[in-house]
Amino acid sequence: MSKAASHTIGIDEGTTGVRAIVLDAGGTLVGHAYQPVRADYPHPGWVEHPAEELWQTTKGVLDRALADAGLRAPDIATIGIANQRGAAAIFDQIGQPLGPILGWQDQRTATRCVELLEQGFFIIPNTAASKYEWLLREHGGAGPKVRLGTIDAYLACRLSEGDIFASDHSNYSVSGVYEFFGGTLDQRTIDHLQIDADALPTLVDSSSILGHTSARVFGAEVPIAALAGDQHAAMYAQGCHEVGTIEIEIGTSAMVKRNEGEALGEAPAGSYPLVLWSLDGARTFCVESPVLTAGAAAGWLLEGLGLVADIESLEPLARSVTDAGGVWAVPALAGLGGPHLDLEARGMIGGISRATSKAHIARAMLEGIAWRCAEAAVALGGENGAERIRVAGGAAANDLLLQLVADASGAEVQRPALLDRAALGAAYLAQRALGLTTDQEISERWRADQSFTPSWSQDERATRREKWLSRIALSRAAGT
Repeated sequence: MSKAASHTIGIDEGTTGVRAIVLDAGGTLVGHAYQPVRADYPHPGWVEHPAEELWQTTKGVLDRALADAGLRAPDIATIGIANQRGAAAIFDQIGQPLGPILGWQDQRTATRCVELLEQGFFIIPNTAASKYEWLLREHGGAGPKVRLGTIDAYLACRLSEGDIFASDHSNYSVSGVYEFFGGTLDQRTIDHLQIDADALPTLVDSSSILGHTSARVFGAEVPIAALAGDQHAAMYAQGCHEVGTIEIEIGTSAMVKRNEGEALGEAPAGSYPLVLWSLDGARTFCVESPVLTAGAAAGWLLEGLGLVADIESLEPLARSVTDAGGVWAVPALAGLGGPHLDLEARGMIGGISRATSKAHIARAMLEGIAWRCAEAAVALGGENGAERIRVAGGAAANDLLLQLVADASGAEVQRPALLDRAALGAAYLAQRALGLTTDQEISERWRADQSFTPSWSQDERATRREKWLSRIALSRAAGT
């Protein structure tokens, strides 16, 4: 690292694409690049990424972000990595892939997970553990010593040519091989899955200097100083550092999270505990409630029904009517997540009449997404519900959706100017490790670009909620 280096790169390897941002010493965004990542679907329910192609895409995005900022690799002081959680990679000791990356949505091990749950192991298809077992069986073989890890471990290994093999507590807590109370590798689980502990990454803090990039790979030796799950990095960038703060990342799905502090308590119905981040050896926990279909439901109106020409046209179409004209929608296209956790529930559109237009359907779908986000947030808020919700993610650009979330939840909804927070959080965590910023500075730096306050009375909200719950019941009954 050059003595004059003062900029930071944050990488977010997400479900649908790779993003890299460049911040200057003051935290101002000066460079950006993005590219979609390819996903293959070789069989129903299988979702995988070609590992080498994902790496080349990431490398290309890094190069373009530097060019956009007018910088070179020696100008970078540190790099942070955020990533889609629950994905699984298999590679050798210098990071060369031995098989595909199985995405977090991959369901090929669903039957095996049922067996494991019956045997007392809390392993579900959306975590990495059963995917590790499958990858070892199908691609482990003989030859180079095998390494297994989530995407943060894979990218750090590639960037460092094998010198860094690590993953942080937030990623490990979504892996299925993590012991929550001790904050260690769950030896009982890996023994049962016949995984060698040496094949798994070293467990590290979310913000710490892990090693350096290879000059041959990146163009300079730069400290990699942050690893975090994308949802966790985003919440850090949102300044949600106080116990009780609630944040929603509204993208393809919507992940609703509440900061629980350093105590691992009981999770409300339809949610589960995770490590939010680990800083200076101290873990902060959260509870998370997934809304399985959010932006994806809006995308279905575009791609499945051809209701609009592009996603930007959805809000103007929905605003062209004052209400949904009696139409309602439950966006359970992949089942219902929290607080119901019913994967058999089916998506529904009802209340259609001869007077129904595509504008009514568009507005009804946005209302349905808003209700799903709101009921998860209210459940996490406890007895008094949620008072204030911070939001980000691509779908949070929709003003009407956020107003509807405020109305349905009864909470003030706050949105920052920059909606892609995971890469920003990775950059902030890396800066923190080098002493370039502090947790307090990140909290104080956060500003709401726009706030949405409830327009419904409590009585109106209660009446509408009863109708919504009756439609949830229909959705769940349709899946039986």
